[in-house]
Amino acid sequence: MSDIAINQVLAQMRAMQALANPQATPEAVQGQGNFSNLMQDSIKEVNAAMQESRAMTTRFEMGDPTVSLAEVMVNSQKAGLQFQAVAEIRNRVLSAYKEVMNMPV
Repeated sequence: MSDIAINQVLAQMRAMQALANPQATPEAVQGQGNFSNLMQDSIKEVNAAMQESRAMTTRFEMGDPTVSLAEVMVNSQKAGLQFQAVAEIRNRVLSAYKEVMNMPV
């Protein structure tokens, strides 16, 4: 989770909290950033981590002595966890969207 910027997640949570608060001012909400940009940044970070993991795995397979098996495994697990986290966020957002769309007017 360290590679997914914790500050971005906190900013996202504050933005959602500000949106949920009926007394929130538009200026306070705008200063937090929007969910779309946060998700795009997170996806880019996950993609970079996955590419780095693949590159490190390839270097290890080619016999690079500077890359250990432990480093390869740790990088692979980090990238996998980041991907799972982003996928879970996406799933929860879609679930919330469906729930809102099914609400009676």
